[in-house]
Order: sequence, then C-alpha cells, then structure tokens
Amino acid sequence: MKAELTAIIETAKEGGYWAICPEIPGANGQGETIEEAKESLKMAIQLILEDRLADIRTGATRRRY
Repeated sequence: MKAELTAIIETAKEGGYWAICPEIPGANGQGETIEEAKESLKMAIQLILEDRLADIRTGATRRRY
C-alpha cells in the first residue's frame, strides 16, 4: 500500500534543514541537505507507523490528547 504524505522542509537557523509531516504527529527529521532531511523524515514516519501497528497487534491503547 502506498500513500502520499506532505513534507514541509525549511532551512534551520543553525544550518541545515528540518522537515515535518503534518499528517503524522511527531514525525520530523533533519539533515545537512534537503535530501538528508527527507530521508530522516521518511525514517521517522516508518518508525512511528511500525510502532502504531505493533500497538494494534498487541491490543495496546494509547491516550490521545
């Protein structure tokens, strides 16, 4: 299954770039180049989704605020 998500990439004041995905709370990345920031964000999204899937499989619940 494939999905399209939004990546917002901005220049960091201290140098490099930061990236966020507004559709997935907590998904963010950073890097010295735009490509590094994208890859870091992709990894963060993957880890978050894997964690949520594991919760579903084990029946764990999380509080949403």
